[in-house]
Amino acid sequence: MYHHILLAADFSDHGREVSEKAKMLAEQFQAKLSAVHIVDNLPISDASYGPIIPFEAELSEELFNLGKEQLSQLGKALDIPEDRQWIDVGSPKLEIVSIAEEKKVDIIVIGSHGRHGFARLLGSTAYDVMRHAQCDVLAVRLNDT
Repeated sequence: MYHHILLAADFSDHGREVSEKAKMLAEQFQAKLSAVHIVDNLPISDASYGPIIPFEAELSEELFNLGKEQLSQLGKALDIPEDRQWIDVGSPKLEIVSIAEEKKVDIIVIGSHGRHGFARLLGSTAYDVMRHAQCDVLAVRLNDT
């Protein structure tokens, strides 16, 4: 039985499918639904020019603010209160697992693309979350069309 469900929101084109699955699961188990969005660290530097720290900081701040706004809209659409909407900057695969543990989540709902070749060898966020999470993970299969 699930009591606390965490939606890992990435705001991709397929995000609605993942959100609907999470909401359906929350309704089915009468569980509370939370959402997290992680703004991926994007180190922007070029050895020949040195680090571009001011630009990187401004870009991260802008991405954080945009993510926060999108998370707020998603929260309203799914009736997730603000105190269960979390946003952070870092490695999505690490931060999602960390937040799930910290918030005592029973299951993480995340989108997963069926990748092959190099993308599969390099791994995906969903795969890494499944490997490291201490709770169940529902990877919603997304078709690239």
